[in-house]
This record gives sequence, C-alpha cells and structure tokens, in this order.
Amino acid sequence: MKKMYLILFSALAVTTSKAQNKFNLLVGTYTNTCESKGIYVYEFDANSGDLKLKKSSEGVVSPSYLSVSGDNKFVYAVNENGKQSTVSAFSYDSKSGTIKLINKNDALGADPCHLINDSKNVITANYSGGNIAVFKKNADGSITEGQQLIQHEGKGPNEARQEKAHMHMVAFSPDKKFVLASDLGLDKVFIYTYNPGAAHDILKLKESVDVKAGSGPRHLTFSKDGKFVYLIQELDATLTTFSYDKSGSLKKIAETSILAKDFKGGTGAAAIKISPDGKFLYVTDRVDANNISVYKILKNGSIQLIEQQSTLGKGPRDFAIDPMGNYLLVGHQHTNEIIIFKRDKTTGKLTNTGKKIELCSPVGLVFTKI
Repeated sequence: MKKMYLILFSALAVTTSKAQNKFNLLVGTYTNTCESKGIYVYEFDANSGDLKLKKSSEGVVSPSYLSVSGDNKFVYAVNENGKQSTVSAFSYDSKSGTIKLINKNDALGADPCHLINDSKNVITANYSGGNIAVFKKNADGSITEGQQLIQHEGKGPNEARQEKAHMHMVAFSPDKKFVLASDLGLDKVFIYTYNPGAAHDILKLKESVDVKAGSGPRHLTFSKDGKFVYLIQELDATLTTFSYDKSGSLKKIAETSILAKDFKGGTGAAAIKISPDGKFLYVTDRVDANNISVYKILKNGSIQLIEQQSTLGKGPRDFAIDPMGNYLLVGHQHTNEIIIFKRDKTTGKLTNTGKKIELCSPVGLVFTKI
C-alpha cells in the first residue's frame, strides 16, 4: 500500500512540476506595418525554452502594450492608432489561450503606449496626447468610458522629440498607494496619490522630480524590496537610480550611461526590467545600438555592469523574463522576431539559444500563468 501511495505521489509531483514549468507568453504587436492579427498567445516551456502558438486575437488594431488582470481572467490593451486610439478589454482563457474582445473606449489621447490595471481601474499613458487617462472596471471585466484625464503641459530642450508633453509609462508603487508616471517630453517623473475607489479624482498630483534636461524619461522599475527605482531615459541613454520611500518620494542617488565608451550612432533606450529574484537589471537600447545591458544590483541599490551584448535584431522595444528566471525573450519591432536567450541565474549573463519566433512587429511581451 505504501508503495502504491509513493508511486502515485511521485507521478503527481512530476505532473505538477511539468505544469509549473509552463507559462503563457502574450505578445502585443503593431498591425500597421506588416500582417498581424493583434495579440498572440504562446505556450512557453521554461525548462526547454520552446514556444508554440496557442491562439491569436482577430482584427485588433495595434495592441502595442498589454496588462493582465490579477485574477488572470482579463487582458487590457492600448490600441495605438493616432487620434483614433482606443483602450480595449478582453476576456482571457489562459488554458486555451483564447482572447475575446469585451469592449473598447476612446483613449482620450493620441497614441497610448503603456497601461496598468488593478481590481478597480485601468490607467493609460497617452504618448502623443501627453496625458494620463483612467478608466473604471465593471464586474464583467469591461471598462467604462474615461473617468479622469490629466493633461501635462510644457516642453523640453530637444525640439524634435520634446515639443510638448509625451507620457510614456505609468507604474504602481509596490503598496499601490501611488502611481509614478514618466514624461519623456518634460524630463520629469510625476508621483500621484492613488485613490482607487474614487469616482473621478482617482489620481492627485503629489510631486514631480526633474531629471537631466533632454534625457527623455521612458520606463522605470522598482527594486524587489521597493526601496529603489531605476529609470531609463530614451533620448540620451541615461540610467538613473533613485531611492524611494513609502511616502511616495524619489531622491536621485546615481546616474550612468548605458552607452559603450566607443559607441557612435543613434540611441533609443527602451525597456528596463529586473529578474524575478531581484538580483539583476536588464535594459535594451535601439536605433543603432540594438543591444541589452546586464547589471548586478548590489545590496545598497547601486548597480554594476556585467555585460552588454547584441539582441540579434533591430528595434528591441520590449522583452520579458520567464517567471522561473531561466530565459529572457526579446521582441524586435523592425526585424519581426522574438529572440530567445538562456539566462544564467548566478551571473545574470545571457546566451543565445538559437531559437526564435518570427512574428510581425512584436512590441509588448508579458508572461502569465496557465
């Protein structure tokens, strides 16, 4: 009898282990440059690095950035389409990979490029609109029309890129009491107090922090312990480290460049993310650089460059690290592919696996549970 239980337990452990190694990778794409159906769902094996297509959406316009609900039942997307831009809500069956449109509403600003969600709200950063829009959630996962619009005003010294406000990212603080927003056009990071249950005054400005003039703040990420914020600036490839306290205040403590000393050419820093174990920071750069920088995060929040290498494509706009931390996948907007790198958990270094997925203009990658 004991042998029987042991065999059953072993079989169950193997099955559970296999299940835990499988995740879904959701990919948002641009649909105006090549043939794309919008959102693609792949099953990813975090042991082997293999991907296989499960499902795709149908006829979704340029869902360039995606955000998955906490219960894994809904997906929210910005539809980046100039002044006709919208924000969409989808039902999501993680097991089958099926994504179905529930509803969509006017984004209230041109070219939304980033969004976040929690149980109450969906919040978007509208790049060309230079504003932040907040949408309430309904019980069925759908979104209301925009309930709050915060317009930023001003400009920066780069006349070609900073002629007005350009919102690029919104991010919850770890305790969800604040929303941080980076404005590429104004060289500022704004901190808003977050009142999720409010009808219209969901975000209220607390303060803003200036960064280097002309640097163009793009994306930021919190350290695993929530004590530091790392910000990448698109226009000059500056990487800024801030200390962060629970009152919602940022203080700049370090600044570096992700550009190699001998680099000459165009730069367009893009995505910045931290490994699941919180030990390493990764940053991509585009235009002529097309590389990824790997930093070790030290105990005091400072960073140490480990390596910099090619992403093996053009336009590494976004990347994702699988929840087990085994692989890093880079989506290339201009060479239409996702390159799969093996990740050394001890050193943080990346190795090309030789595996890739060809896909039209992948620009937003996110892993979910199955």
